[in-house]
Amino acid sequence: MPGTMKKMASKKLKTKEICELFDISKATLFRWESRGLITGVERDWRGWRIYHQGNIKEIERIIKNKVR
Repeated sequence: MPGTMKKMASKKLKTKEICELFDISKATLFRWESRGLITGVERDWRGWRIYHQGNIKEIERIIKNKVR
């Protein structure tokens, strides 16, 4: 994992940060969540998604399995 990803993996990230980190669209991210591939996504007081380290690992797994 590159240095930037290590740093970002240690904190909670917003949707935009996840999309930029993994070079995916919001639609793709939300589709994976709706299909149950990403679980336990938190929400802030506004209802915006907040992704934690476990979610990041799930996304990495999805991308790794998709490449095969």
